[in-house]
Amino acid sequence: MKKEKKGDVGMNVLMISPGYPTEINYFTRGIAVQGARVFGIGDQPEHDLPQLVRQHLAGYLQVSSLLDEVAVMKQVAGWKAAQPIEQVECLWEPGVILAARLRATLGVKGQDVAQATLFRDKDAMKQAVAKAGIRTPKHRRATTAAECQRAAEQIGFPVIVKPIAGAGSADTFRVNSRLELDAVLARLGQARDVNVEEFIDAVEYTFDTICIKGKIAFWNICLYRPRPLTARQEEWISPQTIALRDVDADYLAGGREMGRAVLKVLGFETGFTHMEWYRKENGEAIFGEIAARPPGARTVDCMNYASDVDLFTGWAEAVVHGKFSTKLERKYNAAIIFKRAQGTGNIRHIEGLERLKARFGPHLAAVELLPIGAPRRNWILTLVSDGFLVVRHPDLQATLDMADAVGTDLHLYAG
Repeated sequence: MKKEKKGDVGMNVLMISPGYPTEINYFTRGIAVQGARVFGIGDQPEHDLPQLVRQHLAGYLQVSSLLDEVAVMKQVAGWKAAQPIEQVECLWEPGVILAARLRATLGVKGQDVAQATLFRDKDAMKQAVAKAGIRTPKHRRATTAAECQRAAEQIGFPVIVKPIAGAGSADTFRVNSRLELDAVLARLGQARDVNVEEFIDAVEYTFDTICIKGKIAFWNICLYRPRPLTARQEEWISPQTIALRDVDADYLAGGREMGRAVLKVLGFETGFTHMEWYRKENGEAIFGEIAARPPGARTVDCMNYASDVDLFTGWAEAVVHGKFSTKLERKYNAAIIFKRAQGTGNIRHIEGLERLKARFGPHLAAVELLPIGAPRRNWILTLVSDGFLVVRHPDLQATLDMADAVGTDLHLYAG
């Protein structure tokens, strides 16, 4: 299915998956706001796209599956109304390599397949980073049960088992023994191309950037409370991501330096990046992984609230015009807290929200919870779970205290 619309004359930008995940809606809008004509491709009908996306598209091509790269490339090459395509963008991680292949086919500039693979293949990524002398967890690639078992024995328990081309902490497991490893392998079944790596006992942070031609135009550091792997193991936890105000603090120096070094090693040029790293109790910084996309789980919203900016449009300005004119003032620490309802079925009651509103007043920046009657989301599949609140304050401890209060005093009930 192809649909074309009238639009202002400007650069033709192909946007892969323009309406999913949710954050991509705002990036799609950002490109249009920057004067480009946005042509979207996806595997959902156009009428199922959010209205915000539909109103900013110059055209849309529905394909049978974005994972069928050969078919997608053929269909895009034959999409006459979108020609000439001058830029290809993808902020949905499974489509990053597809975007690189399309650039090669269409002859447009941007991240090539070799570069994209380094940001998708966790083993190749860690090899490249380690070769440059950057501390990474010990790791082994494995495609069979025997290789997984051998890797775990060589590295030593506990280990982490994660997909080579995974996104976030999905299908990532901490394994403490041979017995637990056997259970994880049974769960993974035959679809097995994994990285077995050393478990790092540390606090986990991010290093997020918008880059232009290899130079960092914007950067940010977030703190995870608790680390994502722990948050995915216990349903009662209300996970937090905190966009830090004092990103120049001495204790974060190792992560800042590492982040810049990793971008240089991997040759990243223009766009958004999201790196995760560990800080051990002794201050040692250890590389986790990096993706050529923005952080997910509404983290960009959290970063926006920390400085009262619009990084969706800021990214679009960087990729369309090669500049970043957003004036940045780090005003707040901003924490996004995700809530998981108790029980199963539909949301039937929300308790504690009004008290939190009265208590925090202007420090409560956003409330986005599922409404009464809505079905619960699968908390294992989506960190956003059944909704979230954002709190912010110039003082970090005050922000953490408010975030903890949201975790303990706000309750959603389903039934």
